[in-house]
Amino acid sequence: MGSVTDTLLPLFEPAESPTLSSAAATAASAAAALVVRAPAIAPHLLRIVADSTDWAAWMRARNQGITATDVAKLATPKSVQNAANDKMNGSSFGGNTYTDHGRAREPVIAAWVLENYGIEPSTTLFHAAGHRRHLATPDGVGTNARTLELSEIKTTNKAWRSIPRSYMRQVWWQQYVLGADRTLLVWEQHRDFVPIRSQPECRWIERDEDQIAILVGYANQLIDVLNAMATRAQQARA
Repeated sequence: MGSVTDTLLPLFEPAESPTLSSAAATAASAAAALVVRAPAIAPHLLRIVADSTDWAAWMRARNQGITATDVAKLATPKSVQNAANDKMNGSSFGGNTYTDHGRAREPVIAAWVLENYGIEPSTTLFHAAGHRRHLATPDGVGTNARTLELSEIKTTNKAWRSIPRSYMRQVWWQQYVLGADRTLLVWEQHRDFVPIRSQPECRWIERDEDQIAILVGYANQLIDVLNAMATRAQQARA
């Protein structure tokens, strides 16, 4: 009887580390290269309320909140009541030759701001991060690598020894609403509606948290007064 040699076979084949062929690896790399990360959206762009290109919607939204134009008047407790009366009853001021001149010159000055400072013209109404009735429509919005910057444009027939306080309040309010770090305030002086210089004047206004806190306090008082006036009016109609 011949001898028998037992051959032991492995119970399973040893696993090999999975590898990609060079063609598959190239395809995977190409697919990965096609994955584009969505750019982060600037926070203020998530708080758009309306745009003045739709005038009716823009005015309706403004009437429901406190704007930089409203805040410009808020300097004393008495001014809060006066602003509430104007807001509730409407202003009789419909514009004049000076405001008409300002509207006509604003696009020209905004183009100068864009060319020299890179701040885009804006017609957008924004609300603040912490309060939907705190509103602002800056004349320009632009970003650089580190900060959010705004512009505000004015025309005047007077030489300024200093920036009018009402304009400073507008600037600080807009900075608060959008979360901006500074504002380029630009003004063009005219004589009989003809600019007296070839280029406007400008100055950077830095954010001021103390002044912003004061304005926010006055704005909230104004909202309280407006709510009380609306309640009384509703009760009178009932």
